[in-house]
Amino acid sequence: MTIYAVQAQLKNGFHYSSCPNAEATVRSTVESYFNRDPTIAPGLLRLHFHDCFVQGCDGSVLIEGSLAERNAPPNLGLRGFEVIEDAKSQLETICPGVVSCADILALAARDAVDVVLNIYPIPPSITHNRHILITLSKDLSSTSNLPSPLDPISVQRQKFSDKGLDDHDLVTLVGAHTIGQTECRFFSYRLYNFTTTGNSDPTITQAFLAQALCPNKGNGLRRVSLDKDSPAKFDVSFFKNVRDGNAVLESDQRLWGDPTTQSVVQNYAGNIRGLLGFRFDYEFRKAMIKMSSIEVKTGTQGEIRKVCSKIN
Repeated sequence: MTIYAVQAQLKNGFHYSSCPNAEATVRSTVESYFNRDPTIAPGLLRLHFHDCFVQGCDGSVLIEGSLAERNAPPNLGLRGFEVIEDAKSQLETICPGVVSCADILALAARDAVDVVLNIYPIPPSITHNRHILITLSKDLSSTSNLPSPLDPISVQRQKFSDKGLDDHDLVTLVGAHTIGQTECRFFSYRLYNFTTTGNSDPTITQAFLAQALCPNKGNGLRRVSLDKDSPAKFDVSFFKNVRDGNAVLESDQRLWGDPTTQSVVQNYAGNIRGLLGFRFDYEFRKAMIKMSSIEVKTGTQGEIRKVCSKIN
């Protein structure tokens, strides 16, 4: 089924009649956590992204278990589970069995961006998703669909294409790194031993190297912002960093090495003479709506769980 066919089955504001306070409840929950810790915003955005790229946007990443997908290596750094569980608990009190965890996660991701910068309206593709009855042993292998910091452009392109997303969507969604963070263990090899002979990645500028974000053989769990200039703002600074050789992750910097993705990056970053780039905020909104439609479960295809971390 195509993304557009799926969107035709979904309805904007599906819960308006069945649970009128659903979106307000999720919004207030996200705001509460954000006010205590602003870094929860990129955490929720990444949580939704990882959910959609494994078996579709079904909330399966929220399920606990030794063989659950949330315990797969690419997901070990995910954050924001407590926000979803809190919102779910409140919604089960006011309208039990109505709002799925997949819907809550999608709404929370939307609101996480919105509290940083109001750009991402209610997408028609995220309402009335249901949770498929998954087989936990299947999930670990399914996480191979997730993009990796080590992926060259050809692999990134294929992984996004497999989900019905094109090069423009790829660059636009990666732009969420404007408010993201990563750990030194995922990129320090670029700084000190990229060619296994002690050299750094030649695409990194010397000025960027001089910042010494991650000391050689230091703490691999140290967290670093993916946008060195404005990590708390949802803006185009990330794309300027990619253009200028200051991207943190190898996969991000590779966007500049491919003619097609480079063109999109340049359009967002604007040119060196200072002209404004394309509207990243508008394009991100469209790309998120498209991503939120990946392999969604509707109608009787799944179940609405009472607790997001457990199968009923």
